[in-house]
Amino acid sequence: MSVTTGLFYIFSAVMLFAAFRVITARNPVHAVLFLVLTFFQAAMIWMLLKAEFLAIVLVLVYVGAVMVLFLFVVMMMDINIQNLRHGFWKHFPFAALVGVVIALEMAAVLMGGFRGTEAAVGAGIPSVSNTQDLGKVLFTQYLFPLEVAAAILLVAMFAAIALTLRPRKDSKHVSAGQQVRVKAKDRMTVHKVVATQVAPEPAPEATAEVKA
Repeated sequence: MSVTTGLFYIFSAVMLFAAFRVITARNPVHAVLFLVLTFFQAAMIWMLLKAEFLAIVLVLVYVGAVMVLFLFVVMMMDINIQNLRHGFWKHFPFAALVGVVIALEMAAVLMGGFRGTEAAVGAGIPSVSNTQDLGKVLFTQYLFPLEVAAAILLVAMFAAIALTLRPRKDSKHVSAGQQVRVKAKDRMTVHKVVATQVAPEPAPEATAEVKA
């Protein structure tokens, strides 16, 4: 067994363990951290497959941006674990069925991909830069799906901006234009009060009690 094969088994074992802990961890923060570990192990496997661009993108996009955002959201939210686990066993059979179907589909796709890779290696295809090859495939063969995905992401970005700009009833925001147009008489109101008067003398009974 070569060193590459041994590293592949090590990274795969750690990734499977981390993925299992993602769905079994009781603390959401721990689940997010295990998911980060899963992404790192997947990036290492991409490196072993000589797909450096995909490995770097996986670390920068998912670990550096998405998972950090998830971690901050989970840590700032007051999540009730008991409410999340309510009805878990009721929906477990259906969830297990969906998981098995997804696993079978992924196995069928991966087995077909492995057979195609072996045939390509046997044909003697010259080695090229995977980044350059990926760019050519994306902008030639998959140009239309790429544009559709870009349009969907653009719409999602506009929707996120629109949701943040909608008026809220519980907000204490003041318009900057109103603050600029305000006048001095609107900021301060002068009220006339009674002049300071001499304090009345205390009653004799109260003075006697104080001396006592």
